[in-house]
Amino acid sequence: MKKFMLLSATAALLFSSCVSSKKYAELEAQQRETQDKLNTATVKLNSCLDEKERLNQQIGQLSNQNTALLNNVGDLATLSKKEAENLERSLESIKEKDMKIQRMQDAITKKDSVTLALVTSLKGVLGNMSDEDIQINVEKGVVYVSISDKLLFESGKYNVTQRAKEVLGKVAAVVKNRPDIEFMVEGHTDDKPIRNAVLQDNWDLSVKRATSVVRVLQEDHGVAPQRMTAAGRSYYVPVATNETAEGRAKNRRTRIVILPKLDQFYNLIEEGMESAK
Repeated sequence: MKKFMLLSATAALLFSSCVSSKKYAELEAQQRETQDKLNTATVKLNSCLDEKERLNQQIGQLSNQNTALLNNVGDLATLSKKEAENLERSLESIKEKDMKIQRMQDAITKKDSVTLALVTSLKGVLGNMSDEDIQINVEKGVVYVSISDKLLFESGKYNVTQRAKEVLGKVAAVVKNRPDIEFMVEGHTDDKPIRNAVLQDNWDLSVKRATSVVRVLQEDHGVAPQRMTAAGRSYYVPVATNETAEGRAKNRRTRIVILPKLDQFYNLIEEGMESAK
């Protein structure tokens, strides 16, 4: 249940300037829709648990009544037909609620298993990389692969290095084997202003770095473009202070956000509840 409640709190991802206003709106709408579905599933699960508790209380009350009758008469025949029917209906209702709750929990367990397998695969192919260069973590059911800019790009540039292409090839090998997932490539910079003949500002740099990575995944490693979104976040989502060189180095990164298809997860719950009826 705790896992489900955590999952239901999945944070909406914020998209940036690299996608068109229309695409951004579509992604926002899709995120809201899937979040609404999860919220609905959470409400249904809580309702089932409340109903189960209420029925358990009824069973307890009926059991106490039955015990009193048996103590007074010493014969099961003293249990009235109506009370027996009430007891049978309560037991059947509890059984149905238990089946629905079990289906929901099975769906959550399956989703967690898929996430764990994905993380294990990524760590397997990237396990020899330094933690300073690549970090893999899971937050609220979403897998994040963060790659430092010193591994991907030369300072102030957005062309992917040859070494980085090899690393991206390993990531591509994992995601290509899982066609049921989509992902977003986010470019992040520090807060040091940049402007030249090609780049207008930090927004521009972050977007171009994200699209460079997407192009490598598509053109060099055959990842389907419809599964990817490129996003630039500029310096507005730091993970460390920009007051020190070390902090700025951590903020200059490219993050691959592997997005679970929440509609598929919600369908698993719905199918389970239908079959339990």
